[in-house]
Amino acid sequence: QVHLLEAGGGSVEAGGSLRLSCAATTYGLLGYSMGWFRQAPGKEREGVAIIGRDDTTEYADSVKGRFTISRGGDKRILFLQMNNLTPEDTGKYYCAARYVGQATMNHLDYNSWGQGTQVTVSS
Repeated sequence: QVHLLEAGGGSVEAGGSLRLSCAATTYGLLGYSMGWFRQAPGKEREGVAIIGRDDTTEYADSVKGRFTISRGGDKRILFLQMNNLTPEDTGKYYCAARYVGQATMNHLDYNSWGQGTQVTVSS
């Protein structure tokens, strides 16, 4: 397992942007399949965006064209650029990593998680 730390959450108005970041507190993230997930109160955790070891990406339909997942810092940091935010994007956002296996939208496939960062979008 790798210890992850997210940053960049906050409160914005609809139409605004936020950039989340996720870094490993112990080892780097090279070689990991990773994803961003979110959970709203009373709802299940859902996949938002994932990135494979070869940097292929996949997005939930609800965020396509608005969110971008990427790696930076020599692949030691994971980002989620979120544009044109809506109140439906409100929730706690988590980054997740898995060293064995491909990136998937299923949160049950990941064994390393950060503590989450809150994103609140007001109308």
